[in-house]
Amino acid sequence: MEEAHLDLRGTPCPLNYVRARLALEKVPEGGHLLLDLDAGEPEQMVAEGLRGDGHDVELIKVGEAGSAGVRLRIRRG
Repeated sequence: MEEAHLDLRGTPCPLNYVRARLALEKVPEGGHLLLDLDAGEPEQMVAEGLRGDGHDVELIKVGEAGSAGVRLRIRRG
């Protein structure tokens, strides 16, 4: 199954969380969404919100030097 991908780096809170939820609605149950976010508060707030919605959230990539982004893999619950 192909993973959907959404880049929300530079998107402010809570808009990034809303956009992530809308993108997950298009993913079949049990499917995955790769989500790129800014590190820090955006990562924490979105991951916490999606976990609260019943999805599995896994940090799979932290940005290289000079990049403050992270990649999450969300499994739709």
